[in-house]
Amino acid sequence: MRKKHDYAALLKYMRMLDNGYSIHYIHKRFGINSEQLSRTRELYLLNGNSSLQQKVRFEATPELKYHIISDIIKNHLPLREASLKFEVSIVRLGVWLKIAKEQGIDALLTTKKRGRPPGMGRPRKKKPEEMTELERLREENEYLRTENALLKKVKALVEERETRLREIGQKPSKN
Repeated sequence: MRKKHDYAALLKYMRMLDNGYSIHYIHKRFGINSEQLSRTRELYLLNGNSSLQQKVRFEATPELKYHIISDIIKNHLPLREASLKFEVSIVRLGVWLKIAKEQGIDALLTTKKRGRPPGMGRPRKKKPEEMTELERLREENEYLRTENALLKKVKALVEERETRLREIGQKPSKN
């Protein structure tokens, strides 16, 4: 389970680190991930208290992705350093870099629409007054077929149970 740490808690951890406590001690005592704590520490040393405040989640534009990855490639930046510089997670940078290496850096400029395409859901059911006589009869027929199949399945299960009970010497119940 991932634990959220608010501004006050993060500030407390930074002060503890300033006073000589180790990252390992704070990790064990307060349950903050040691990697997260060390990254937060680096951001804190670079940007001060503002780096401890909760950031609003943003969607990276294709142009921003292109700019970041081209900077990483041109300047041979390690992902950790680029993560601190652009305040983007290392995992996200790794994914973008993988896309750039496999499909070319221009692949970052294309965007994929997320989610289910329109019209993929179930067809909307018509109200009885909107249905034609043929549609209504077909629906009723389908309902009756389903009900019939269900009754056959229940009957087969009851008969199977009764034969099992007869085999072990018990009488089946009357209900």
